Amino acid sequence: GGDCASLNLEQVYTHFKEKDKVPESLGKARAYNIDLIPKFLMADGLLVKILLHTDVTRYLEFKSVEGSYVYRKEKKSGKIYKVPATQSEVVTSSLMGMFEKNRFKNFLQFVLDFDEKNPKTWKEVTEKTSTSELLKKYKFDDSTNDFLGHALALYSDESWVERPAFETIAKVKLYGESLAHYGKSPYLYPLYGLGDLPQGFARLSAIYGGTYMLSKPIEQITYDSSGKVNGVKSDGEIAKTKAVFGDPSYFLDKVKKVGQVVRCICILSHPIPNSNDAASCQIIIPQNQVGRKHDIYVSCVSSAHCVAPKDKYIVIVSTEVETSDPHAELEVGLSLLGTIDKKFYSVSDLFEPTNDWSKEQVFISKSYDASSHFETVCADVLRIYKQYTGKDVDLTPKKKE
Repeated sequence: GGDCASLNLEQVYTHFKEKDKVPESLGKARAYNIDLIPKFLMADGLLVKILLHTDVTRYLEFKSVEGSYVYRKEKKSGKIYKVPATQSEVVTSSLMGMFEKNRFKNFLQFVLDFDEKNPKTWKEVTEKTSTSELLKKYKFDDSTNDFLGHALALYSDESWVERPAFETIAKVKLYGESLAHYGKSPYLYPLYGLGDLPQGFARLSAIYGGTYMLSKPIEQITYDSSGKVNGVKSDGEIAKTKAVFGDPSYFLDKVKKVGQVVRCICILSHPIPNSNDAASCQIIIPQNQVGRKHDIYVSCVSSAHCVAPKDKYIVIVSTEVETSDPHAELEVGLSLLGTIDKKFYSVSDLFEPTNDWSKEQVFISKSYDASSHFETVCADVLRIYKQYTGKDVDLTPKKKE
């Protein structure tokens, strides 16, 4: 599984070079499936559409994530609130005052009615309108703008206010439509962890004649005299090919470092406090609320998704690194968790490809970012698909025979 493998607790201890044995108090090590890089699926998002289109869903079982929360800084400390994404939730939310609730209800109704193909639904918004101009029309306060942009539209930094209004509307609409599928939150997560995703694609690939070679070391990528890839060398043998696809770890001479992500895997013996005892949830800490440039993400899963023993919770806190003390940057997220039984820290480099893919026919993905959903990853996969085939993926739902 590479960077995004799902490991049992013994494997996690080995991976993080822990010298101690797994304590009995944490339960059976094999009952854990811990994702090194946690990601949820938007119920109406790109990955679900890809899974449905490719029919990989026949090998997977999903369960909704129970809660979606946003952090807001109070006078003395911070507090988490359920993200209000429907008009009825806005009415009961303590996140906003009465007048702000009315403005936000009107905004949600506008988003719900908005149709990019029907200009009659645009009201005063045009294709040239920026998000900041859209926000000014509704006169939201800064706190409302924060949770709208970061907890609903799922932007990770403050550049979102200069993005096109159409883009932000589409993102909020995706959140609302994903929420409508299950009601508790817009997120899904596979039973037994994310490790089942590549297994599902492997099974489907085998049906169409694909071959998987596990634990096979890559010694060299070979090229012809024109610089075009022509093979992959392993154990002294070369597998001939017309194209190679891979993550940055195989092509360190063809990528550039663009940042770092710090993550902390935590094991708890209780739900996250103030989460309504949710067996699974996400908390987004908008960067403005804690004086940062990037959001902090907190994701929680448990035995409800068959990834931990009964009464154990796996919580992963992550963000993009901004200082020389990455671990300290997670403290706000960690402070929300109560008593933590065990922590595992990691800092990973973020890479982006710089090679001439059209000449080399070497297609490299970007590193996994700090966000706790798959939308950015899927956009990257669709980028690579278009580079290789020259056309966009058609994710139109297949007609049932």
